[in-house]
Amino acid sequence: MNCDPFQDSAPLIQPLGRQETVGVRVGGVQIGGNGPIVVQSMTNTDTADVDSTVEQVAALAKAGSEIVRITVDRDEAAAGVPKIRERLDRLGINVPLVGDFHYIGHKLLADHPACAEALSKYRINPGNVGFKDKKDKQFAQIIEMAIKYDKPVRIGVNWGSLDQALLTSLMDENSQKGSPLSADEVMREAIVRSALLSAEEAERIGLGRDKIILSAKVSEVQNLIAVYAELAKRSNHALHLGLTEAGMGTKGIVASSAALGILLQQGIGDTIRISLTPEPGGDRTREVQVAQELLQVMGFRSFVPIVAACPGCGRTTSTTFQELAAKIQGQLRQNMPVWREKYPGVEELKVAVMGCIVNGPGESKHADIGISLPGTGETPAAPVFIDGQKAVTLRGAGIAEEFEELVQDYVKTRYGAEGEKESPAA
Repeated sequence: MNCDPFQDSAPLIQPLGRQETVGVRVGGVQIGGNGPIVVQSMTNTDTADVDSTVEQVAALAKAGSEIVRITVDRDEAAAGVPKIRERLDRLGINVPLVGDFHYIGHKLLADHPACAEALSKYRINPGNVGFKDKKDKQFAQIIEMAIKYDKPVRIGVNWGSLDQALLTSLMDENSQKGSPLSADEVMREAIVRSALLSAEEAERIGLGRDKIILSAKVSEVQNLIAVYAELAKRSNHALHLGLTEAGMGTKGIVASSAALGILLQQGIGDTIRISLTPEPGGDRTREVQVAQELLQVMGFRSFVPIVAACPGCGRTTSTTFQELAAKIQGQLRQNMPVWREKYPGVEELKVAVMGCIVNGPGESKHADIGISLPGTGETPAAPVFIDGQKAVTLRGAGIAEEFEELVQDYVKTRYGAEGEKESPAA
């Protein structure tokens, strides 16, 4: 009898294949279809302030945002959009821009044709595209503009601005049932139905399904998972994922990762945004980094080399390994815009920076290149492992700088052109 419970066992959880959705082109980026999961972000500048918006869009694009959304809320903002697009093009930044429209989007698009043309996609919310008898007319006007300029549209439902007429109707309908649903269940159905009915109307007007992306955002993890699971079951539209109003710091990161991680594991989602509230004076690009790291640790995409580093314990009372790990990670991110062009495949690189002899050598052998620093009381020597083999032992005050040089050399020799390559251990 086989007593080894792990022999020939499959992983308990395996990623499901991506659910097949209709592909949508947004500028030069494909969302859905057979395209990769796309990372996007949003500016928090006044779009009428062309200089600051260009600066932030450029920073977000450099950080890895593949689509950037900007607010278009008034005439001055709409007038600024073509100037922003022109400036970005001159800088060689071709990231698609998405216009976020609420309340008067139909008017802004009609009054500012250069804005309508410069944007790569329009985002509208069926809950506030118009009210009462104006709602259907103004929704239709935006869809007609999208058809005129050959632009895709994201129909983005948000529970904070849900169509109240639809919600009231479903609540009344539910109250007549013998076994009524809970208020949360009715609310989720209203969100899903709002997205699907709006998409159906857009198609009736003449917008192709290959021009429609749906999103259905809430700020509670379990509700978000339930809404998107239902939406994916009832539609093959491309889906944008995001936990709205996720919050600040670790709370926002954990909540977004928990919700989106489960949905992505189920094969749901074609593009994502991590909606973090920045700390005062904080870096807006943090949301891009978190989105990339989520997709990378789940195995869906690779963006930057991974640095494995131990958390530290009583054996590592020196902060050397922490400082080196931070420095290497920062160096890798800083170099990636150039490396990505010069060294194809470098985003797959795995680096280990370990703090003592317990797991240091073993973890370093599993990486492409790794260093095992001396822990408290250990011999002041740091073996470096390259492709699983011990290559050199570093000593002295310049260990950090020498290891950084070894990483640079490894990237050049492994991922560079044939003329640059030599043995990594040389």
